[in-house]
Amino acid sequence: MKTKIFLMIAALAIFSFTSCDKQSDIDQTSIDLANDDAVSDAIYEDVFSSVDNADIILDNYMKSGYAKSAVADSCPLVTIDHPDDAKWPKTITIDFGTLCTGLYDNTRSGKIITVVTGPRLQQGSKKTVTFDNYYVNGIKVEGTKVIENMGYNNNQNMVFTATLTGGKLTLVNGRTIERSFTHEREWIAGLLTKYIWDDECFITGTANGITLKGVSFTNTITSALHWKRVCRFIVSGVVKIEREGLEPVVLNYGEGECDAKATLTMGDQTKEILLKYHR
Repeated sequence: MKTKIFLMIAALAIFSFTSCDKQSDIDQTSIDLANDDAVSDAIYEDVFSSVDNADIILDNYMKSGYAKSAVADSCPLVTIDHPDDAKWPKTITIDFGTLCTGLYDNTRSGKIITVVTGPRLQQGSKKTVTFDNYYVNGIKVEGTKVIENMGYNNNQNMVFTATLTGGKLTLVNGRTIERSFTHEREWIAGLLTKYIWDDECFITGTANGITLKGVSFTNTITSALHWKRVCRFIVSGVVKIEREGLEPVVLNYGEGECDAKATLTMGDQTKEILLKYHR
């Protein structure tokens, strides 16, 4: 059985940094390290948002036979497939075609393919995400992402784990960023409401990879990242980024405002930065 519906996908926020303090002694390699980390997180968080939106559409379709979403981009096409003799699993394909321009003029092409084992809010259900020639603003996205519903925690908030293996971003010039991570996502607002723009999560966990310049790194979220779907950027939280033989770089996203301000710290030096869209 195959159902085709139009999906509207949330905006992508990819980061580039502009310093507000040109006198800082933080070296450019350290700034680039944080930049690569933020760009990678932004792209794979956007994948999560796209997949979650498609999963909401699937749930709505199964309940009412009508596919609906509150998101704002309209060009990608979603195809839902499942075996004729079984309700699950289902395969959701988000097809952006050869060029899909969405919010903030972000462009996507290719496909995000997700195999879903059960309803979005069912404990134990999993989503396995892969890519077919998928590009965001000219950056090719690869890897396998597995998202699992772990049920409710002691705060009565639903928790999802997300693991990325074999993640790789290839820029137009052929240079690459490699990335893997293990994250836990606690949904603190908006999970059960009608629309998505009140969605908020706390994200914790670790990541590792290799930057554009070939620098191996690991990062640890030392203070939970506060993600709001309505905001372009993470609104608060702290990430410690480490590499062998050098001081850690600490990226602080701020105190909760829906803005583009953040700070970068290495040793006793701190640089205020602005998060901007990167083409």
